[in-house]
Amino acid sequence: MTSINEAFQNLYKRTESVDFLNEKVEGYAWKDGVNYSKILESYLKTGFQATNFGRAVQEINRMLKLRDLELPSVHTNIDPEDEFISVKTNCTIFLGYTSNIVSSGLRDTVRFLVQHNLVDCIVTTAGGIEEDLIKCLAPTYLGSFTLAGRNLRDKGINRTGNLLVPNDNYTKFEAWIMPHLDAMLREQKENGVVWSPSKIITRLGEQINNEESICYWAAKNRIPIFCPALTDGSLGDMIFFHGFKNPGLIVDIAADVKRINLMTIRAANTGAVIIGGGLIKHHINNANLMRNGSDFAVYLNTAAEYDGSDAGARPDEAVSWGKIKKDANPIKIHAEASLVLPLLVGETFAKHYFNKIK
Repeated sequence: MTSINEAFQNLYKRTESVDFLNEKVEGYAWKDGVNYSKILESYLKTGFQATNFGRAVQEINRMLKLRDLELPSVHTNIDPEDEFISVKTNCTIFLGYTSNIVSSGLRDTVRFLVQHNLVDCIVTTAGGIEEDLIKCLAPTYLGSFTLAGRNLRDKGINRTGNLLVPNDNYTKFEAWIMPHLDAMLREQKENGVVWSPSKIITRLGEQINNEESICYWAAKNRIPIFCPALTDGSLGDMIFFHGFKNPGLIVDIAADVKRINLMTIRAANTGAVIIGGGLIKHHINNANLMRNGSDFAVYLNTAAEYDGSDAGARPDEAVSWGKIKKDANPIKIHAEASLVLPLLVGETFAKHYFNKIK
């Protein structure tokens, strides 16, 4: 039986002196009015995912500060025409995102980063390529999460969450891309061109010739886009049907794994900003294993780690594999990207860009 005195002692157990009780939780002081920049700055001391957001802002800003420094001489005496190097800055920033990011209005946020040379390398899925190109030909529409799939199927409309994509968009895409696949096959046969996914994406970005496109700006600014699962989507469908009409096109994925791995090996420093999980997350992290880990890393996704998937793995798991450096300070924001990514870019890349052009 517990005595009243013991119960009292249990209730008011004495607090030990520890070194991690050093920062007070504080929120935004609304007496200052509505100041969105100050609100976002207050996230750092708010707690929960707001604090992770604030730490992610710090991590990305560290990448950008280092990126602006002059490259060490050991990295500046390499042949700039070697397509496998692409060492442009003192911190090579890898941006990864899944296809749903491009399906949504976040495409405009990603395009801003690429248009203004704020990242050095992209890894995405097949949908991250084709949705960007298709939107240059026809729009995606807002719908509802509750629209019945069977009714949409009867009407030739595809649903991505609460976004709607008419089948006619893919018909237009097929009509646009087939002549370009013909031309690539011709160059392969006549000139011995080896087409890797990144080379195909660069060609398509050049040919779309539309300033709304991520691929267009990546091609223009010589930012490689890697897509190891290029055939996992409408692009794969187009390559499949093209193989019957005009067979023989070969896509060399080995060339791209060489290219991305050499980018990390020869980089002065590397940072990763990864929106979503799965293939894009692992491809960036695995490339950084070649240099014993990235120096900076920010994850933004909703996946959990309890099932052992790479998608939900926290950054510390990547540290155990040597994919993020042991002395790095990586951050994961557990949040849905459409709510958070514009705010994160606004507090980091966008501020950095607009402050420089003032």
